[in-house]
This record gives sequence, structure tokens and C-alpha cells, in this order.
Amino acid sequence: MKFIVTAFTMLATSATLFAQKSIYHKDWIDFNKNGKKDIYEDPAASLEARVKDLLGQMTIDEKTCQTATLYGFGRVLKDEQPTPGWKNEVWKDGIANIDEMLNGLARNKRAQTKYSYPFSAHATAINNVQRWFIEETRLGIPVDFTNEGIHGLNHDHATAFPAPIGIGSSWNRNLVRQMGQIVGREAKALGYTNVYAPILDVARDQRWGRVVETYGEEPFLIGQLGTEMAAGIQENGVASTLKHFAVYSIPKGGRDGNARTDPHVAPREMHQLFLYPFKKVIANAHPMGIMSSYNDWDGIPVTASHYFLTELLRQQFGFDGYVVSDSRAVEFVSEKHHVAKDYKEAVKMVIEAGLNVRTEFDPPETFIRPLRELVKEGSLSVETLNQRVAEVLRVKFRLGLFDQPYVKDPKNADRTVATKESEAVALQLNRESLVLLKNAPPQGQTQPLLPLSASQYKKILVTGPLADEKSHAISRYGPSNKEVISVLEGIRNYVGNGATVAYEKGCEVADATWPESEIIETPLTEVETAAIDKAVEAAKQNDVVIAVVGEDDKRVGESLSRTGLNLPGRQLKLLQALKKTGKPIVMILINGQPLTINWENRYLDAILEAWFPGPQGGIAVAEAVFGAYNPGGKLTMTFPKTTGQIELNFPFKPASHAGQPGDGPNGYGRTAVVGALYPFGYGLSYTRFEYSDLQVSPEKGKTQSDIQVAVTVKNTGVVKGDDVVQLYVKDRVSSVTTYESVLRGFERVSLNPGEVKTVHFKLTPEDLSILDKDMHFVVEPGTFDIMIGSSSEDIRLKKSIELE
Repeated sequence: MKFIVTAFTMLATSATLFAQKSIYHKDWIDFNKNGKKDIYEDPAASLEARVKDLLGQMTIDEKTCQTATLYGFGRVLKDEQPTPGWKNEVWKDGIANIDEMLNGLARNKRAQTKYSYPFSAHATAINNVQRWFIEETRLGIPVDFTNEGIHGLNHDHATAFPAPIGIGSSWNRNLVRQMGQIVGREAKALGYTNVYAPILDVARDQRWGRVVETYGEEPFLIGQLGTEMAAGIQENGVASTLKHFAVYSIPKGGRDGNARTDPHVAPREMHQLFLYPFKKVIANAHPMGIMSSYNDWDGIPVTASHYFLTELLRQQFGFDGYVVSDSRAVEFVSEKHHVAKDYKEAVKMVIEAGLNVRTEFDPPETFIRPLRELVKEGSLSVETLNQRVAEVLRVKFRLGLFDQPYVKDPKNADRTVATKESEAVALQLNRESLVLLKNAPPQGQTQPLLPLSASQYKKILVTGPLADEKSHAISRYGPSNKEVISVLEGIRNYVGNGATVAYEKGCEVADATWPESEIIETPLTEVETAAIDKAVEAAKQNDVVIAVVGEDDKRVGESLSRTGLNLPGRQLKLLQALKKTGKPIVMILINGQPLTINWENRYLDAILEAWFPGPQGGIAVAEAVFGAYNPGGKLTMTFPKTTGQIELNFPFKPASHAGQPGDGPNGYGRTAVVGALYPFGYGLSYTRFEYSDLQVSPEKGKTQSDIQVAVTVKNTGVVKGDDVVQLYVKDRVSSVTTYESVLRGFERVSLNPGEVKTVHFKLTPEDLSILDKDMHFVVEPGTFDIMIGSSSEDIRLKKSIELE
């Protein structure tokens, strides 16, 4: 009897395998297993015909399954690979997407898996999951595999880049495009079909924890770099999902955590600053995804807003992909915003508003079941559900999931991900993200301290709590398990036997009472005093001090906003003690947001901003410190002198940054500290650049004319260097108050000593438009100043044009 049962099982298995194999034909797949080529299975049919045909075959259960995310293994999904039990789960009828499947995040022990690395193992495992949905569900609708990717694909051992705030500081469109291509190419090779990047949030509050994940404070720059990132990703047939839409990045008082509400942003400011990058990237790169944010605006939760998700996003901006919610955005509609009486009503509101797919760290049926109830009761129309599902299906067809749903050659992933070439691009982006903030001659000398000469400084002390720290290079939304080279290691490797490198930590990043110690100072403990004393004694025995200070990943990031922006803990006390030795000091900043480093700027000899570099950051910093690389990055955020100045940003309205009568040479008035510590666009170099021959054509034209601008740049120094030529526009007189000036062009140029280059810009009518009193974008006749500068405050050349 046992033999008969076993034989029957083998026959049944063989029959199933044969049936599954039979759905695959030369140029089409029989997804619904009916033995004929349906329209949605026909690659030659039009997109709309395929969507209509598939939608017409779907049940309510199958439709609702296309509105939810299943978080991958180690999050919600308990299985690394399909099991017989999946037939009892809600996704037996399909699923919209699976997020972070088998990506092997180092910090999530539950997500550790043998399928994340080597890369070919992951591609094969993803194929197995995809095959289950195609072969074991009735209609065989493929899954969209999503993943994060703001500074490299969020996958075990993938190519890792600097934090976005550093990427922004490069001002290099070409490098950002290459980064996007690498992220998209690696995603495709590993089986991911949708990358949650770039972040287009405009960070206007320096205290906000997620500043580190943004390109900065200025919408034009963000729109330009965001376009390159999104386009680079999508070149590989992978969707780019922009986040976080919208007005997410200015929570009240900079507070984060669960208080992500109440952004105080006026309508005109919302359109000109916070929506601008989304509008530009949608128009220029046509991304297939948008992530809706969980904040409200003017009392309306964005994810439940028809105005944001339908009127603005689809009807005005022309977005034609699908909208996925940020985690808990749907839940917050009822539990935090309290505009729905319960979660079920919140589900109805978000679907009617325009949300396509709910994402949350709980089983997808928590959204799917109430959605089914709403349709069954007649509270939500089938027409609305059809529209939302059709928008998801369109993206899946556009991604080619119904034509080539599998990774063709899993072994190719081993040759594609984290190559020497991609790591070289990451290193170059690390280099170009560096910003030189100060470089003065040490006491008694005439030449700036940097770059250091190994022949002059034979004995080097590296100190500071971040000198040998590595955690900042590996964060939640990027690659993990990478070999990280700390600043200390980078310096030791660079100097080799040419100098001796001593190391003393000096202090921890933060003291035991931090952040309270920022407002109530506590005395140093015996341990802290001893650590600083050891660093001081070491400094006395060396020729120069390199102090690596700032923030670690426990001090800045998502839900880690700050109340102060000074160096945390005892770091300033360490620097002050080192200063008393009289030794030259180079300060390397590792941080995720602008810091109020006033004492440091006044008294230390040199300051190099490194942000949160990638795993190769130690190499880039060492090269810059010793002159093998000349830092040329520029700040994309204003550095305030104190949090009491916030908001302090570029662009700004006339007189909103005004000083006071009696302002001194250092920007101090009678009652307030005024002026930025470092303005937007600021950054020094080891060489000098001269601007000349500004040409603007036509100087008299029509409001709908394109304006051609050219300027000559010359490296007048003795070393090669990069400069970021910045174009600003000022509208002299307008019908509504507008910004003092706005950024409307930039170009990073690399010049050898004595080399000259002409940089060209084109201003379009859109670049000169304002949002008038009737809330229409128009170019008003009048006078415009065209300004070329090395920062927003260092304007070198200016010409005026007249438009009629």
C-alpha cells in the first residue's frame, strides 16, 4: 500500500511539473494556464489592451491582492523559499510587491539568509519565488520585487556610496547618473525590479534627523540630481520610486519620531520648494513609482488626499506609475491624524484618494481584508478599485514582467554586482563629496595647513571618537556587510613608512548624559578626563593633529532629530585641550547634518567636511588631507551659527536674513547672532579660480525666450582642482514677493593649473517663472539679474536682461 501511495505521489508530481513546463512557450507564457494565448499574455498586444484583458479576468480577491506589499523574509515573510503553506495565505491570489526579499541586512538578525550572497544564489532564489506566483496562482500575475537604494542597493555586499547629503555635495550630474545606473544594474541582476530611490525631500531644518538622506535644502539642485539618479535606475528596466511625497521634510520644530506632522508651509512655498523636485523629476525621468508620506499638510493627511495623490501627482504632474505608501501612512490616518473613525475607513479614504499599494510591517491581509469588505458592502466602488489595480498592472507590464519575469542568467549577478568598475565610481563619489570648509596657515606660518606634507610632518596623531569608527558607512537604506576603511586606516595606508601615525581616541561620540548635557553641562568623569589627557600627551609628542569628530549613526538618521547642533558629548572639550598644545590641527567632520561649529571654525587651522562617507571614505579623506586629491565639493545646506537662527536657508525671501544695526565684522548684532557660518554653495580648494567674460544672450528678449549664458573659468593656482560654477537669477520686481535669488544652473569643472574653460548654461522660461497671485507659473516682463558665483554669497559676475 505504501508503494502504491508513493507511486501515485510521484505521478501527480510529474503531472504538475509537466503542466507547469507547458505554460512556457517560445514567445509567450500561459499565465492563466488555459492553453491559449490571451491578450494579456501576448507581447505584441498594446499595453492598454493587455491591462484591460487581465483586469477583466480578475476576481475581487485577486484585485485586492494587487494593492498590498508583502515584506520579505525576516520582516513579515517567515519563509526564505515557497512552501506548501503558501497555498493557505492571502497571497495565493497574488501580491503587488515583495519588499526587501532576502537582501541579508546585517542589522536584522532575523533576515540573515544563505540566499543573499553569493549574488547568483539570490537571483536563483528570487526566480523561485517569482515562479511560485506565476505557476501556483490562478492568473500567474508576477511580483514586483522592491528594495531601497538611496546610497547603493540595500543588499548584502552591493556597491556602497556616500550618504545622499554627501552625494549632493558633489554637484556632479554625471557621477550621480553613473550611480543610478549601477544601482539599477545591480538590482536587475539580483532580481529586484523596483528601487525606492531617490529621496527628493527638501531639507530646510538642519535639526531634522533625515537630513543625511537628502541632497540638501535647495529644490533646483535636488531636481537636477534626482533626475539623474531616477533616469540611471530606469535605464536598466527597473522602476525608480521617488520619496517622500510630499512636504515631509519640515516637521514642526525639526522633531521626528512619531511627531511627523504639522509642517508649517504656505501653499506658494510648498509648490516652489517642496513639490518642485518631484515635478521636475517626473517630467524629465518619468519614474514608475512614488512613495506617499505619512505627514499631513494643512490638516489633510497626504496619503488620504485626493488633491496630492490624484490632482497634483497624476493630473498636473503627469505621473503614470503606481503610488506605494510609506510605512504606517495608512494606519496614521486613523490612529494619529484622527480624520477616520477607524482603520477600515482609513483604507477607504486612501484608496479613493489615489493610493495603489499599502506597505507596512504586518501581514498584507490586514489591508486586503477590510478592502474586500468595503467593496462587498458597496462602500467602495469596483470602478475605483479597478483603476487602482490597473495602475499597478501597467507598471508590471512596462517592467516586462509578463514577458521576461525571471532573471535570465543568475550567474551573471556574480559578474555584475560590486565590480571593480562600480567600486571605482563609488570611490570617486566619496572624493567629490568632500567639502573644504577652512584652510588657514598654522601660527607662525604663511602657507595653509592643507595639504599636509609627509616630509614636513613626520609624526602624526590621529584622534577623535570617529577616527576608527565604521558604522556610519553602513546604514539602514544601503548595502551591508562591506569592508569599511576608517579614516585612521586610510591615513595609515596612505603614509605607509613615510611617517609615523599614532592614535588616541580621546573621547566617545557622546557622554552618558547626552543629549541633556547640551542644555545642562555636567563635569567630566575621571575616565573622560583621563582619555582627553592621553590624547593631549600624544599630541605633544607629534607634529600635527588630525581630529576626526562629529556624529555617528546613533546621533543622526531616521527618528534621530536633534535639539542642538554642536558636536555631541565631550568632543569640543577634546579639541580645546588639543588646541592648547599649540600643534596644528586638522578637523575631519563625519556627520549627517550641518553643525554649529563656531569655536572650531575660529580656532582650528583646517576643517574638512566628509559627511557620512561610504566604505571607501577613509581612502578619500587621506588622499585629500595629503594632497593626492584636491577637494572641490560645495555645501548643499546652510550651516547656521546657532539653532536659534533656524530657519536659515537658501533660497530666502528679501530681508528674511537681515542683520541688525551695529553688526560687527563677525556678524554679531546687539541682540542676535546673524549670518551663516557657511552659506549654501560654499567650499574651498587648494587652488584658485578666476571668472571672466560673462556673456548673456539675448540681453533684451521675450518672456518665452531661452537665454544663453556663458562664462570663462580659469585655474590660476598651481595644482589641479575642481570648481562648481553656480548660476543664480534674481527677479528685480514681481507681482508677488519672491526669493532674493534662486539657483538655476551649476556645472562642476576640473581644471589643470592655468587651464581655461568656457561653461555654458541655458535658461528656459520655466527657470525664470514665478507663482503669481493667481497661483499660476508665469514669466513676468521686467529686469532679471543673471549672476555667476562660487557660492550663494560669493557672486563674481553679474549682468541684467530685459524681458517683455
